[in-house]
Amino acid sequence: MKIYNPSTANYTQYIFFTGKGGVGKTSIACATAVNLADSGKKVLLISTDPASNLQDVFNMELNNKGTQIKEVPNLTVVNLDPEQAAAEYRESVIAPFRGKLPESVIANMEEQLSGSCTVEIAAFNEFSNFITDEDKRKGFDHIIFDTAPTGHTLRMLQLPSAWNTFIAENTTGASCLGQLSGLEDRKEVYKEAVRTLSDETQTTMFLVSRPDESPLAEVERSSNELLETGIKSQHLIINGVLDNYDPNDAISKQLYDRQQKALNNRSQALLKLTTYFVPLRSYNMTGIDNIRNMLNVDKISVNEQKTIDTTNFKTIDTIIDDLYTAGKRVIFTMGKGGVGKTTIAGDIARGLAKKGVKVHLTTTDPANHLAFVETEVAGITVSHIDEKAVLAAYQKNVLDKARETMGDADLSYIEEDLRSPCTQEIAVFNAFAEIVAKADNEVVVIDTAPTGHTLLLLDSTQSYHKEVERTQGNITPAVQNLLPRLRNEKETEVIIVTLPETTPVFEAQRLQQDLQRAGLKNKWWVVNSSLLLTDTNNPFLKAKAQSEIQWIEKVKEISNDNFAVIAWSEKG
Repeated sequence: MKIYNPSTANYTQYIFFTGKGGVGKTSIACATAVNLADSGKKVLLISTDPASNLQDVFNMELNNKGTQIKEVPNLTVVNLDPEQAAAEYRESVIAPFRGKLPESVIANMEEQLSGSCTVEIAAFNEFSNFITDEDKRKGFDHIIFDTAPTGHTLRMLQLPSAWNTFIAENTTGASCLGQLSGLEDRKEVYKEAVRTLSDETQTTMFLVSRPDESPLAEVERSSNELLETGIKSQHLIINGVLDNYDPNDAISKQLYDRQQKALNNRSQALLKLTTYFVPLRSYNMTGIDNIRNMLNVDKISVNEQKTIDTTNFKTIDTIIDDLYTAGKRVIFTMGKGGVGKTTIAGDIARGLAKKGVKVHLTTTDPANHLAFVETEVAGITVSHIDEKAVLAAYQKNVLDKARETMGDADLSYIEEDLRSPCTQEIAVFNAFAEIVAKADNEVVVIDTAPTGHTLLLLDSTQSYHKEVERTQGNITPAVQNLLPRLRNEKETEVIIVTLPETTPVFEAQRLQQDLQRAGLKNKWWVVNSSLLLTDTNNPFLKAKAQSEIQWIEKVKEISNDNFAVIAWSEKG
C-alpha cells in the first residue's frame, strides 16, 4: 500500500483535487499545501468548493484575494465563493433584459442559470484567472486547486456552439441553457486554461475517493469524463483507510472487512491509475497541527471532550410512526450518493408495511433493488427505474428532433447538454411521475427524485412545455399532477439523509434550501452511519465518534430537532 506523501512526490506547478462531497479532498488539498510549504516551496492554495470549510481548517477569516498563513510562512490561501460568483454572473447575464421582457421570462432565465452547472462555470471563470495569470505563475512553485471542473464543464467550454448566439436563441429547451452566454469576452482565457489543464507537464489531477463501493464507482466515472477531455495525468488517492484493526473489537473488524472488500473489487480502470492511500484519522481536520499530522501520524486523542445525550436520540421507528400517523402518501429519501438513502427507503417501506400499509417502493439503484426483493415483506411491491435506458431513449428523441433544424456545431452543444446532471433527472421525470401517481392507491416510497432546481426548471411555463414537446408532445395526467402533489405537505414528506461529517451536512443543508425554493417542505432528517451509537471499544474509533458530535448538533439545529440517528453497521 503506497501511502500518500507530498514530500516525496515530483509535482507539476498546477495540482487539482477532485471528488464527490465528503471524500476528504479539501483536507488532502490543505495537507498537501502545508507539507509542500513546510518543505520550502512557495504555495498558493485555492478552494472553489461550495461546502468549503477552509476557514475552519486554518482557524481564520479568508477572502478571495489571498491570505498569508502566519504558521506556514510559504503558504497563501484563497477562498473563492462559487455561489456568490454564480449569483453575480447570473445577474450580469439577466440585467440587460430586466424591464424589457415579461417577469415570467425573467424568472425562467433566472432558473435556467440556477443549477449546479452554472455554479461550476462561475467557479471556473474565477479560477481561470489564477491558471492564466503570469504573475501567479512566476510567484509560486505550486498552485493547488481544491475542487476541479468536471469533464462535462470542460467539454462544454470546448464546444464552438457555446460561444455563439445559439445559446440565447435556441428553442429546443436544452436543460442547461445559457451558462456561457455572458462570457464571450473570456473565450481566449478559457482556451488557455483548458490547454493548461490538459498539459501533463503543467498539471496533475488527483481523484479522491473513500474505500467504499459508491465513491469508488463515482470516481471511475469522473476519471472517464476527464479522459474524454484529454486530461490524462490522473492519480487516485483513497482516503480514510483503516490500516489496522482490533480483532477483539467487532466494529473495527467489520469496518476493516468492508473497506477491504471495496478495495479488492476495484475496476480494472481504477487499478491502472497510480494509487495512493491516506489512513483513516480519528480527529477533525481543523487547525494547522491536525492538517500537518494528517499525512504523517494519527494521534488518538481529542482536543476538546464533548458530550451529548444519545439516550434521547430519535430512531427510524420514530419517523415511520410519524409518517404513518400523518397519513403521508409520497415519501422521498434524498441525499448525496453514498449516504445510505436507498437503505433508509427500504427500512421505511418495511416499517410501514408491518403496520398494514400497502407500499410501493422504487429505486434507480439496480444493486439495491435486488436487496429489496430479497427481503420481501407482505404488502410491498417493488419497481426499478432503469436510468440508463430511460436516459438513452430521451437523448435519442431530442437529437432526432434537433437534427431536423440544426447544423453540426449546434448539435454538438445539444449532445453535451444531454450529458448534464439536470438532463439525467429530466430523463427519468416521466417514469418517476407515473410511479408517484400510484399514491392514489398506495403509499409510494422513492429513494431518488429530481432536485428543487430541476422541478423549478420543469415548472417554468417555457421550459416545461419545451421539455414535454421535445420528448412526447403531450402532457400526461401523471406529469400534470406531479408538482402540485409534491408541494402538498399533507401528502408528501421529504426525508434528508446525511452523515455526521462536515461536507455531507453542508451539502444536505443546501439540498434543503433548494427544495424550499421549489416549494417542497421537509420535516425529517436522518444522520446515518454514526460510530457514536456503536459499542466500539477501539480507542481510535471512539475518538472518531467524538468528532461526530458537532455535526449531529448542527443537524439538530437545522432540523428543529426533527432528526433520527442510525448507528454505523457493516451493511452501510
